[in-house]
Amino acid sequence: MSMKAQLKIFAFTVIILLIPKINSKGCKLYISENREFINSDTSKYKFSQHQLNTLYSEKELGSFVSVNQTTFRIFAPNAENVILKTFENVTDTISVDFKMNKDDDGVWEAIINEDLTNKFYGYQVYSEEDLEKNKIPPLCVDPYAKAVATYTDYLNPRKSIVYNQNYNWEDDSWIQRDWRDLIVYEMHIRDLTAHKSAGSNFPGTYKGLVEEKITGGINYIKSLGVNTVELLPSQEFGYCEIPFKDSLAGKYNTWNPYERNHWGYMTSNFFAPAAYYSENIGVLTRGKWLGEKGGQVNQFKDMVKAFHKNKIAVIMDVVYNHLSEYEIGNLKEIDKQYYFRFDEKGNYIAESYCGNDLKTERPMLRRLIVESIIYWMKEYHIDGFRFDLGKLLDWETIEAIIREAKKINPDVVFVCEPWGGGYNPMGFSLREWGSWNDQIRNGIKGENPFNGLGWIFGKWQGNNNIDRIKSYVRGTLINEEHGLFQEPEHSVNYLESHDGYTLGDFIRMGLGKIRKDEVITNINKNVHLTHEELKLHKLAAMFLFTSQGITMIHEGQEFGRSKVIELDENIEDVEAGTIDHNTYNKDNNTNYLNFVHAELNKDLFNYYKGLIKLRKFHKVFSKANYDDYSFQNFKKNEFALAYQVKFNSKSYLVIFNADRSQDLKFELPLGWWEVLADEYSVLPDIIKSISGSIVLNPSTGIVLKQK
Repeated sequence: MSMKAQLKIFAFTVIILLIPKINSKGCKLYISENREFINSDTSKYKFSQHQLNTLYSEKELGSFVSVNQTTFRIFAPNAENVILKTFENVTDTISVDFKMNKDDDGVWEAIINEDLTNKFYGYQVYSEEDLEKNKIPPLCVDPYAKAVATYTDYLNPRKSIVYNQNYNWEDDSWIQRDWRDLIVYEMHIRDLTAHKSAGSNFPGTYKGLVEEKITGGINYIKSLGVNTVELLPSQEFGYCEIPFKDSLAGKYNTWNPYERNHWGYMTSNFFAPAAYYSENIGVLTRGKWLGEKGGQVNQFKDMVKAFHKNKIAVIMDVVYNHLSEYEIGNLKEIDKQYYFRFDEKGNYIAESYCGNDLKTERPMLRRLIVESIIYWMKEYHIDGFRFDLGKLLDWETIEAIIREAKKINPDVVFVCEPWGGGYNPMGFSLREWGSWNDQIRNGIKGENPFNGLGWIFGKWQGNNNIDRIKSYVRGTLINEEHGLFQEPEHSVNYLESHDGYTLGDFIRMGLGKIRKDEVITNINKNVHLTHEELKLHKLAAMFLFTSQGITMIHEGQEFGRSKVIELDENIEDVEAGTIDHNTYNKDNNTNYLNFVHAELNKDLFNYYKGLIKLRKFHKVFSKANYDDYSFQNFKKNEFALAYQVKFNSKSYLVIFNADRSQDLKFELPLGWWEVLADEYSVLPDIIKSISGSIVLNPSTGIVLKQK
């Protein structure tokens, strides 16, 4: 039997089992545990749009256990009736049902005189339309569920878990660090251990990520020396997309033959960790229940604790601007009119390009977001957050988030993509948020590798020029033309992220080593960096690590990673074998880090390792003031940059020659200068001193400290 046929039978079975009894008056009736009939008349609770915009409740939401009692609460102001359905096992289709009562503020409640810890539950939420058309609504997951079991299908049927376990954090607490000292490693939980070269016994899992004595995971991260990891979305999310060449709600899947969401930007539950990363099952397959034992909760905490023991902070990438697009049984079915933005024709607004932007300006959705952040800080000891498409959240919510979070941890990190329905890094900086700095990304490497190359290629992208490059060095501050930030620590400086081409592939294509549509037959040869590629990598990295702001690199950037689409005879991908720039859907070796490749390009890995050490030890590159810099101009080389910066009575000199063809001769200030970094190495075992004049080769840089 085909998977599609199995899913139809599964869905039909669920619908049959959920059909209610009908009494002689035509009212819907439900059988509860004590066999009492439940009526659905809640007509006295009707809310206008104005009331919905101000409606608020302080009641604790979700499920929570006290002595021999379990309370369930859900906010659904427009619902006509809500039935709590509990299950003994995750696969059960027969439920024990309980009536829920609605209060004046739109909160539905059921109090059960029993400890239901580890039981499964969900809500059947009836709208006015459901009752009028005799429709049976699906089982809805609790938005406040602390743990969730998910059935792997594009509709993502879920069951909430009554979670009530303690955890021994020992003496663990947040890693509290000056934002200017952050060296962030953006990474995916599976990618660091899923490849066989990682040597993990628990590949692709929370447990594998912090496994000792393996090549990948935390050991690799420690060897590199970064002090912060930024996890791609790891709240429970929609793992599957519509079957390839099939349709749902008018959408025909022609774009994703893998039928997967690997990166996780389809969040379903804002309080629950992703179950997939707790399951040592290899690659995900359809038709499986994940997370039914709730082990993902403690495994996530174990992971955070392990990073903290190694003085590595943990930032979570979070998605509060939209919800998992295709799934059935979430906020859309709970109360779509309250939780989502609509246009004048009644269609979901999709500025996120994901079909259903959340109406964050609603007070109870704002409360959910803020409480989710606080929960991850308190319950999981998370040190900071990166917000996907932050501009899609309203300003009042943005302000509430940082205000409430700083009451708990004054050093909590908040950074975001400052776009989505607009672009406003200045607005975030005014509210003390950091933002990804796309200006430094585009100015230094370029906007694209075909006709938008940047400074390291000896080109000017867009409106970039030498003055813009100087502004990036000092933090892209608002007192510069086109500046963005109030403070340098609000600038997240990066050259590569999960989005777009890797820096390695950008340089490969920018130099003409490979073409966009070229099928790569020798993966190792493609990955191995040529002398010219290596020079550009080192030039870019030296600029990045000597610029004021938060420094971020993406997994594999440190060895010039290449994302070649893995050939798979079971996948109908016409681009297989070529370079990918949008690997969101590939839970395979296209995304997994290959540590053989890290060894192939060990020279670059060691260079990054040295620059990280340099930035940690020489605070001038993270804490110098704007006025501490003095720049030298060059008339014959428009791509040359040199500046002297004084910090704590010490003087440093940084010189770059980004011209691709000509040498740069430079007269050093009087005295002897120690070479901290050059085109070959960073912080060598024996640091040499020079004086007089120096000559920089094309596409190289040097960092000096006055003796």
